[in-house]
Amino acid sequence: MSKVVTFGEIMLRLSTERHLRFSQAKFFAASYGGGEFNVAVSLANYGVPSEFITRLPNNEIGACALKEMRKFNVESKNIIYGGNRLGIYFLETGAGTRGSNVVYDRSNSSMATIKKGEIDWQSVLKDATWFHWSGITPAISESAAEECLQALKVAHELGITISSDLNYRSKLWQYGKSPSEVMPELLKYSNIILGDIDTAFFMLGHDKVNPNYQDQNSLPALYTKLFNECPNLKTIATTLRYSVSASHQRIGGVLYDGQNLYTADVKDVTPVVDRVGSGDAFMGGLIYGLLNLPNDKQRALNFAVAACCLKHTISGDYNLVSVKEVENMIDGDATGKVSR
Repeated sequence: MSKVVTFGEIMLRLSTERHLRFSQAKFFAASYGGGEFNVAVSLANYGVPSEFITRLPNNEIGACALKEMRKFNVESKNIIYGGNRLGIYFLETGAGTRGSNVVYDRSNSSMATIKKGEIDWQSVLKDATWFHWSGITPAISESAAEECLQALKVAHELGITISSDLNYRSKLWQYGKSPSEVMPELLKYSNIILGDIDTAFFMLGHDKVNPNYQDQNSLPALYTKLFNECPNLKTIATTLRYSVSASHQRIGGVLYDGQNLYTADVKDVTPVVDRVGSGDAFMGGLIYGLLNLPNDKQRALNFAVAACCLKHTISGDYNLVSVKEVENMIDGDATGKVSR
């Protein structure tokens, strides 16, 4: 059976409740999350053996994060320890015309202070069939980027499928290097990339082109430019998000495999309960779809879009849905009726 290994940072999430602003909050709801861990949770929910690799502080908060991994049946045997603190992010959930806001507190976290060579990737990846990373990890520190590169080199050497979510976070790139100085070397190993065309162009050091995703005839040429820059790329997908308001999102998707362009119908999601982690839900759905439906890329894309839509209805970082629930939505059941 396929085994997926993801690499990144798990954080303590402190969120205001009932859409309160930070200045109104008397307390914060504590939970956990982080892009690559969210993907591992999605896959574990779908029955895919998943392992998360990170660096935790050897204290009670680190122990709580470890329990969180075990709670969701995500393997954690290769976790390493070091540093003094778990990264934190504060979330103010928007409503209507007011968007959500995130404040990061992850400088000098255990993951940000990881050193190149701390993880024995040959051992970690020896029984893996898929390795997933995102642009968040190389954004948090130069040493995290270096360790990510080591993982990619080993995964590539072992013939493991590599996926990446571009996940550009402008608030994170603070250590003196821009994405275009770091990401090209990392992305050249990826077989599957999730991200919009302009983000990919930006990270590869090119001018943005403001693609028109409604003009499907124009997209293959733009995606092909990315294939030319990333020699191991086989599939690229883009989440289409049309934000009507913080409480109303319209979600679709595009996938290009170098020859054929696939599109998924745009679905309305309203009211939105929590959109944080919805991109990770798309990624988890895409990985599941490509693993289990390798010859049906349209269905794989539909699965990713439906998974993303369902995540908007769930509080917290994780997409706590089953394969059956996603398939029901793909097949037209979006009524939300009580299951009796």
